[in-house]
Amino acid sequence: MIALSAGSLTHRYGERLALDAFSFEVRQREVYGLLGPNGGGKTTLFRILSTLIPPGSGTAQLFGTDLVGDPDAVRRSLGVVFQSPSLDKKLTVAENLRHQGHLYGLRGADLSERIARALTRLRVSDRSGDLVETLSGGLQRRVEVAKALLHDPRFLLLDEPSAGLDPGARIDLWAALERLRAEQGTTVLLTTHLMEEADRCDRIGILDRGRLVAEGVPAALRAELGAEILTVRAADAPAAAGDLKARFGIDPVVLDGSVRIEHAQPQQLLGQILDAFPGRFDSVSIARPTIEDVFIRKTGHGLHDA
Repeated sequence: MIALSAGSLTHRYGERLALDAFSFEVRQREVYGLLGPNGGGKTTLFRILSTLIPPGSGTAQLFGTDLVGDPDAVRRSLGVVFQSPSLDKKLTVAENLRHQGHLYGLRGADLSERIARALTRLRVSDRSGDLVETLSGGLQRRVEVAKALLHDPRFLLLDEPSAGLDPGARIDLWAALERLRAEQGTTVLLTTHLMEEADRCDRIGILDRGRLVAEGVPAALRAELGAEILTVRAADAPAAAGDLKARFGIDPVVLDGSVRIEHAQPQQLLGQILDAFPGRFDSVSIARPTIEDVFIRKTGHGLHDA
């Protein structure tokens, strides 16, 4: 079953094309990750999906309801956690959720029960009376998610949910998301810059310059490369890449001061490189393909180089 369907979404800011005929689907109970650089179109897509702006053209439906035709119905099924914090740090956890409930017309015993349930789901019920400013970043992020769940949405939009969190807090957040899916059947669409986070998604879409350039299960996308990655570092990486290309007929990529080469037999190639250019390189390594390697292959640049 399809939870979210978008067809040929296009949006411009003046002359700049932010989304270019973007189409994709998110299945029910799926955790779908969007991976892309700043300026790649993720924020515009989320503004459209959260009904903050209409698309310039194209269509989108959430559980069969058109986002433009019936935005109120869409919002009732949608919980949103933006990258920027939305909690009032001078209020307690419970007070933040209570004011959120008022925005949805919730009152009295029903609201109190929903607050207790949302905080229990995210395992922060013991902090309900604490001021938000006294919580760690990971706990605050969990409260953000609890706040988004107050009206029992079927679909969660999470914009960089792990931004600013330490590794332990990211693990806690993902455990909470997995519980929501298992216990409530919640569908999740998130954006991320973190390759290890993208690897945890059921499927990912790589968004670059407003286009969906690749999509699939992370393991399957890595397997498509069909090669290991040989990385060499040199004082002048562009010059080294040119020399390697001329000598071996390969097509290296320069990224972050390194020369990266996809090759089916990297150990053999490494030996040939060291024989041909003794003492030329500062370090060498061989590794299996990562999601970052998939991104580089599909876009021609690194995630942070766009």
